[in-house]
Amino acid sequence: MSRTSSSKDAASAPDATPAPDAAPKADSPLVHGLKQRHLSMIALGGVIGAGLFVGSGAGIAKAGPSIVLAYAISGALVMLVMRMLGEMSAANPASGSFSVHAERAIGPWAGFTAGWGFWFLLCVAVGLEGIGAANIMVGWFPGTPQWAWVALFMLVFCGANLTAVKNFGEFEFWFAALKVGAIALFLGIGVLAILGILPGSDTEAPGLENLTGEGGFMPNGTDGLIIGLLASVFAYGGLETVTIAAAESENPVKSVAKAVRTAMWRIALFYVGSMLVVVTLLPWDNKDVATKGPYVATLDHLGIPGAGQIMNVIVLIALLSAMNANIYGASRMSYSLIERGQGPKALGRVYSGVPRLAVLASSVFGFGCVLLSYWSPDQVFPWLLNMIGAMILVVWIFIAVSQLLLRRRTEREEPQKLVVRMWAYPYLTWVALAAMAYIFFLMTEQPDTRKQLLATGALTLCLAVIGFVRQKRAERGAVTAAE
Repeated sequence: MSRTSSSKDAASAPDATPAPDAAPKADSPLVHGLKQRHLSMIALGGVIGAGLFVGSGAGIAKAGPSIVLAYAISGALVMLVMRMLGEMSAANPASGSFSVHAERAIGPWAGFTAGWGFWFLLCVAVGLEGIGAANIMVGWFPGTPQWAWVALFMLVFCGANLTAVKNFGEFEFWFAALKVGAIALFLGIGVLAILGILPGSDTEAPGLENLTGEGGFMPNGTDGLIIGLLASVFAYGGLETVTIAAAESENPVKSVAKAVRTAMWRIALFYVGSMLVVVTLLPWDNKDVATKGPYVATLDHLGIPGAGQIMNVIVLIALLSAMNANIYGASRMSYSLIERGQGPKALGRVYSGVPRLAVLASSVFGFGCVLLSYWSPDQVFPWLLNMIGAMILVVWIFIAVSQLLLRRRTEREEPQKLVVRMWAYPYLTWVALAAMAYIFFLMTEQPDTRKQLLATGALTLCLAVIGFVRQKRAERGAVTAAE
């Protein structure tokens, strides 16, 4: 029988926002239906997206072989951010993840801004991934309408997320397993080719020719490296979902700790390793790298039959996996915000351990973004894309500031909760914040990223103002009630 529940906080008053010092509760009505194997694969698959398989080609075209350095630098930053987030999430698991931590550390306005900003990012991303997956299907089935494929994918994954959370976990488990298997196979083939011992291939070992020739390791200088760095930073988005999902796992603390501790080798292997294989085997200015994608271009170069179709299947899986994960992440983030009185309480009901109304709202918003791509491809839709351009950096800043504040508080009040500890606290946290500030500065130097920065800044400012007004209103209401 379905069980319906709603948050006590949300039910108390429309603007019932907890005081800044109050620790929001974990999302107790949700079912702990995710197993450790689900979390492990969600963590693994979270770093393998369509951006890696296809989008990295543009970075290689600009940065040349130095794309390896760009991914290594941005990967180091992501590892620091995940370590900070892991420390806070292991100490206080919650579906709201960094939004809950920001609320506890900085205040309700910060939790509101980070949470709804991330929700907006995920919903727009769902639409983009649906369009990308539909384009692949139209290529396989010419004449079929793109919107029909998007609608089909939305129905499938919305339906999967409306049922028990273990269904989401199973989808992601198998999707991630296929992606991990594909990237591992690619790396294996690549290493054999680099050594000149790939069976059935006439390709000779390239040595360092492609790394140092054609203009050298940094053929376009520091400008090319910077463009590659900006592209690589945003390719890492998606790792945060594992800390959201961990709150619904059988052992949240253990799950978060394990996922964070394995982040380093995942990033090094999947991103840095695969970029090194590509630029070692192919000249960086090979046109196929940008047009076909680096993985297809590499496999074609090695004479692997059907490489293009094989990678289309993998990219489709990556896109569908991202759709599934983003619908899940958006629904849990919005549910957590609503439970804390920071959203429309009518959407905060939980049925059989699933926030179904939040799932529907997130899916509808995502599908609305797809419709805007048809109705206003040159006006509204580009603004949506620009508004999410730098949102992941905004979220990372909230994570870093929250960790700085909460670490000191946790050491003083509940030191036993520090199962995961940020390295060299607080120095590396400050280093990460400085790096993020520098990336923002670099974004002002490029016309395209400057637009993204302005649009994301406008969205963040609007959310912060709304959150601050709600917080002050709630504080005045609390004072009036006390009197």
